[in-house]
This record gives sequence, C-alpha cells and structure tokens, in this order.
Amino acid sequence: MIERKNRKIGFLPRSVYFKPAGVPLRNLDSVALTLAESEALRLKYLLKLPQTKAARRMRVSQSTFHRTLRSAQTKLAEAIVRGRAIRIEL
Repeated sequence: MIERKNRKIGFLPRSVYFKPAGVPLRNLDSVALTLAESEALRLKYLLKLPQTKAARRMRVSQSTFHRTLRSAQTKLAEAIVRGRAIRIEL
C-alpha cells in the first residue's frame, strides 16, 4: 500500500464549481480537480514559481509536483474542449 504525503495547501478557493455559460449545471458532466491540483496550478501559473520552489512550498518532490500539475492541466483541457464543468474537491 502506498502512503500519500500530506500536501501543504496555501489557499481555499471561494468557488468550487466553474461551468460553461448558458448550460445548467445539472445538464453537464464535470471533471474533479483535487485541492492539490488547484494549488499546483496556483503556484506555477499565478505566483509564477519555478517548479522546484513550488514543490518545496507544497512539501512534495519535484516529480510529484510535476505529476500533480500535469494531471490538473489534462483535466482543465478536457473541461474546456469537451464543455464540462470543473469541480474542486475540498
């Protein structure tokens, strides 16, 4: 069994759902972003931290940070291209 390290999360989002305009949420499929994935996006793209510093801030290895960021990017791309809602799991 693999034990997951606790990731350090520096924020809690105000909104946990984002959806395409004009389509009721009940009619949409959604993709789920973990809190760690949303934190990786925040550190890398909003705070513009290098990957090594961002990984340290989350208290994970650089390779774990990279996998987390990649997973988040894939989920965002799916939501945008396929018109899905995005849900951040708290």
